[in-house]
Amino acid sequence: MNFTRYLWVFFVSMLPIVELRGAIPIGVGMGLPFIPVYLIAAFGNILPVPVILFLVKPVLQFMAKFKIFTKLVNFVLEKGHAAGAKFGDAKYWALFTFVAIPLPGTGAWTGSLAAALLDLDKGKSFIAVMGGVLAAGIIMGIASYGLLGAIGLVF
Repeated sequence: MNFTRYLWVFFVSMLPIVELRGAIPIGVGMGLPFIPVYLIAAFGNILPVPVILFLVKPVLQFMAKFKIFTKLVNFVLEKGHAAGAKFGDAKYWALFTFVAIPLPGTGAWTGSLAAALLDLDKGKSFIAVMGGVLAAGIIMGIASYGLLGAIGLVF
């Protein structure tokens, strides 16, 4: 049943590290058409982004209340502020590019975490991450359908 296959694409796309970069090839390998796979994988990959953007700081601030974590949290936040200042006006383009690169560890989860730690504007960060996810999905679609089609794995 295709519904179950689409659910797999959706849930895999929400997983850290694997994300859309793994979900699209899985959908392609199951013989699903690109447009629905792309849309479902992109939605699933973008879904955790607001949660990460809005919860990382409060969680770190909560952790800082415990003496064992205070130094670590302060270090992370100070490094984040310093790194964010280095990018200047290009920080959102850098975030977009980082998320758009279709490699494990450069996706929406890591990009959102970086944006939160760099203390970037949440709305602009969401747009940059979303754009990166959409670009990565197109790249993965081209790569997946081209490569898997060439070796005869696309139905």
